Amino acid sequence: MTANHPPIVEAVGLGRDFVLREGPFLRRRKRTVSAVRDVTLSVQPGEIVGYLGPNGAGKSSTMKMLTGILTPSSGRVRVTGLEPSRERTRLASRIGVVFGQRTTLWWDLPLRDSLGLTRHMYRVPAADHARRLAELTDLLELGPFLATPVRQLSLGQRMRGDLTAALLHGPRLLVLDEPTIGLDVVSKSAIREFLLRLNAEEGTTILLTTHDLGDVERLCRRVVVIDHGRLAYDGDLPGLRASVPTPRVLVVDLAAPAPPIEVPGGRCVRVEGPRQWVELSANPASVISEVTQRHDVADLTLREPDIEHVVAALYRGAVPSRD
Repeated sequence: MTANHPPIVEAVGLGRDFVLREGPFLRRRKRTVSAVRDVTLSVQPGEIVGYLGPNGAGKSSTMKMLTGILTPSSGRVRVTGLEPSRERTRLASRIGVVFGQRTTLWWDLPLRDSLGLTRHMYRVPAADHARRLAELTDLLELGPFLATPVRQLSLGQRMRGDLTAALLHGPRLLVLDEPTIGLDVVSKSAIREFLLRLNAEEGTTILLTTHDLGDVERLCRRVVVIDHGRLAYDGDLPGLRASVPTPRVLVVDLAAPAPPIEVPGGRCVRVEGPRQWVELSANPASVISEVTQRHDVADLTLREPDIEHVVAALYRGAVPSRD
């Protein structure tokens, strides 16, 4: 994070309304729906920020305003110092965008040729393009399939190609929408490690929207949660966990199978042979002391709330949205 430089993304009171027409053709009524309401957000250079929200929360509408696809109905926004909807062409040279479910590559061309056309779109000098492509080919291991038509690439290979296309012009901001959707475990890990290296070595700012909480836990020190068009949380992962009343769980491996554990401050929620899961409502130390005194214990593990359950609890309204 660079305090001496202006924010990469700065949104103040950002809002977006859509007008829906409902009813029979001759008697249609107009109804205004607010997809995004009063979102104030600042992203500093070098940050990796996870932007989370359930379907219909306003996440995609926010991303479209930040990239210039949609014009805000209210508020103001600057991305790399530019107003996205008014300066889309200039903004395109400063940001890279990857949509996990849509490709920017040419379907019937070999990947190498598709990336060559991308060079012309961004007007990257040939020498810079060659150097950058060589670096990304090495980092993302593109060599074995550069000559393969895009339509024949696996999903993981295509995603690596899309990342390369988005980064060939050296953008300051990389916007990722579900970058690991549908990928296998190995491909997900490769993409995540690449993004961490890109951020660490080049200082590229990354704004990530995802439903894969593994992406968030591996990549993001900061998360922003939006629900019903409003920001519900903006902070780090430990703070998010602490803000939602989801209990910790003590996993107890007994020496032999036994009836469900009953101790003050703990409630057994699951039993599988000698292993039992005890949901805690009191100080873990006191519960552990009671368990070890009353049972023959082989092993104990204290599990913090899973981030997926934390976000689900937030969506359900466990933490009130910020007005």
